[in-house]
Amino acid sequence: MPPEPFFAGPGIDRADALRNRPEQVAALLAKPEARALVWNSGVPALDSTGGLLWTKAAGDEPLFLGLDNQQPRFASLPPTAAGAEARAILAQLNLTDAPLFAAALSLSSWHLRHGFCAVCGSPSAIFRGGWARRCDACNAEHYPRVDPVVIMLATFEDRLLLGRQPQYPPGRYSALAGFVEPGETIEAAVARELNEEAGINVSHVRYIASQPWPFPSSLMIGCTAVATGDALIIDHDELDDARWFTHDQVITALAGGPAAPFLPPPPFAIARTLLDGWIADA
Repeated sequence: MPPEPFFAGPGIDRADALRNRPEQVAALLAKPEARALVWNSGVPALDSTGGLLWTKAAGDEPLFLGLDNQQPRFASLPPTAAGAEARAILAQLNLTDAPLFAAALSLSSWHLRHGFCAVCGSPSAIFRGGWARRCDACNAEHYPRVDPVVIMLATFEDRLLLGRQPQYPPGRYSALAGFVEPGETIEAAVARELNEEAGINVSHVRYIASQPWPFPSSLMIGCTAVATGDALIIDHDELDDARWFTHDQVITALAGGPAAPFLPPPPFAIARTLLDGWIADA
């Protein structure tokens, strides 16, 4: 098994059984030890150690995040949604608080984007401890959605396919990825995305690991696949470049330094977890 991806794990006790008990949630919020998440420009704020920053709950935080060693944890909605620059904070975020960071950011982003009922268009209200919204006009209930994304390494003989997108830093290559479409299996999505972006056909799709990705709310589904050939037809609307790398080239890249043939994905990306796993299994 590869190392556990960044953001993986439960974080804290989510206490799902309490969400439908508003009186108990209100009692927890009123406790002196209840704590509320601090926001900074739409992103959970961090302390000097990279941990989440908390303050005493004020009593008006609608999002019940759960229990941390029986200490109630809550959050208000940030005044603004996080921008693309929010990813820069991940280099400082510690592993212990990363799962809760992801949950709080995804949940708050969903509320900020879904203030109105998708059925009738009326304003909706937070309920179930912040893990749902309800429309008083038509009684429709709405729950946070997670967007599945496949991210995969294709191999051919002893080589690995990586690509780079236009927004990547200079020299960076990473695993190819794409959203799973309605009515599509994970295996079909892996094969389709590799064919669309790199022009290769694959078989033997294998699931490796998954990672929450709270920008705004995806689930990255890491896989590997075996290519039937190495000829590439690159879709330059999606990728700047794609190429095959040998085992030794990947090892050199992961080690870093001036001799590295490419800049690998950062440690908090599941693509890095997939690369580490591929090297370990070789």
